[in-house]
Amino acid sequence: MLETIRRAISFLRQKQILHKLGVVVSITIIAIACYVLYHMLRTIDAGEVVEAIRRIEPRQVALAALFVAAGYFTLTFYDLFAVRTIGRTDVPYRITALAAFTSYSIGHNVGASVFTGGAVRYRIYSAWGLNAIDVAKVCFLAGLTFWLGNAAVLGLGIAYHPEAAAAIDQLPVWLNRLAAFAILIGLAVYVAWVWIQPRGVGRGPWTVTLPGGPLTLLQIGIGIVDLTFCALAMYVLAPDQPDVGFIVVAVVFVSATLLGFASHSPGGLGVFDAAMLVGLWQMDREELLAGMLLFRLLYYITPFVLSVILLTLREVILGTRLKRLNLKTGSDPVPKHEAVYVRERGDTGA
Repeated sequence: MLETIRRAISFLRQKQILHKLGVVVSITIIAIACYVLYHMLRTIDAGEVVEAIRRIEPRQVALAALFVAAGYFTLTFYDLFAVRTIGRTDVPYRITALAAFTSYSIGHNVGASVFTGGAVRYRIYSAWGLNAIDVAKVCFLAGLTFWLGNAAVLGLGIAYHPEAAAAIDQLPVWLNRLAAFAILIGLAVYVAWVWIQPRGVGRGPWTVTLPGGPLTLLQIGIGIVDLTFCALAMYVLAPDQPDVGFIVVAVVFVSATLLGFASHSPGGLGVFDAAMLVGLWQMDREELLAGMLLFRLLYYITPFVLSVILLTLREVILGTRLKRLNLKTGSDPVPKHEAVYVRERGDTGA
């Protein structure tokens, strides 16, 4: 069965069918989101949205910011887990935290996070001797943690409250609950599969050894905590009335986030917003839109600005160190990687 699946995937890759299908799916999602947004926002009063933003209390914004910070802190363990899994115990937490924070915040905003986030990771990790294959493995394992967490949250949330998902996908409640149980069963099967014996994916130097059962449970736990903090931030900024409950907001939020991710649009712009407005139809649109705008400021724009500043400072610091080292040695700059110079002088900071 596994060999058949591998052959099918190999055939689809050779014919570029997966790539073409992905493009079609992205365009379709964006087109539907634009249509929905046009019909939902054409009656929106911009003045009421501004007034709704003013009515949000500072303590709500501060609490939401705290949850966002907690979410990004949890997110740093995606990379720490991945780097340790490929056997690089010499890379300190501060480096994996920097790579995770900057790659995700830039990837979320620029779009096509697989490529943009991977480029940021490579720039940081290559200074510690990780090559392109190592970074690709880190990206894969970090992404696996993300998807396992999403599967767990969606499965549990939709199984408990399938009406929340039905508001977005417009499918019968019973079918959404059935899909939720299928997700949870699939998750359990995967955990059992990696628990029985070591498993690997890929070929040759690209082979990635998957985390075993206990570590997979840790992956799922990290993903759940991360998504819970993010959903709490949105819940705090959402209108108080009607009180639909945290589970409903969490299911709609995670579904909207995944749709935005699948669209590859920067920050899920348009797609995330349309899904939230459709999923939380009970809430006042102006007030919900106000909360979503503040959430974007806290979760997307602020981390993006901080990431650009951090990466700029890092490049300036590394450039200064290399210049000083060249002056000490009295030699002309040579086309070696900056990490070589840093390590030759015994400096492990980066």
